[in-house]
Amino acid sequence: MITPAKMLPFVLTMVVSATLSAKENTDKKLEELNLEKALYCMEILENRPDLETSIRLGMLKNECFAENYIQHAPHIPDGRDAVLSVFEQRYKKYPKLSMSVKRSAAEGDLVWLHLHVKHTPDALGAALIHIFRMEEGKIAEHWGVGQPVPKETKNNNTMF
Repeated sequence: MITPAKMLPFVLTMVVSATLSAKENTDKKLEELNLEKALYCMEILENRPDLETSIRLGMLKNECFAENYIQHAPHIPDGRDAVLSVFEQRYKKYPKLSMSVKRSAAEGDLVWLHLHVKHTPDALGAALIHIFRMEEGKIAEHWGVGQPVPKETKNNNTMF
């Protein structure tokens, strides 16, 4: 006969296992939502010249960037308004700016995007890696690195 004392370890194991499984599912869902939102925001940021600049910037401010946005890229000032100002100038300078996502991943509140960004359709462009920390569905922090796509390489591999 199984006594309550003998059942307790089994029950505790089942409860802990179910709790961990629920947390993993919640974390996975949050990662999926963060990745989806980061991809949406990059689409608006880099790939929607059909939108009027004021509408585009309004969407980015209201939907994409946290009020206390932190910038780690050394060539962009800190803060949400500063990054939006940089892009406002880019839209004027490069009206045919485009971006394609080559790879993406999410872990916890971090999202990684590997991008090919081009100022003009015929440009070689640049390979960029963006890392975003997401908070409540918005980009709260950004780290980025990039390099130009060269005409010639020393191997037959692409940057993408």
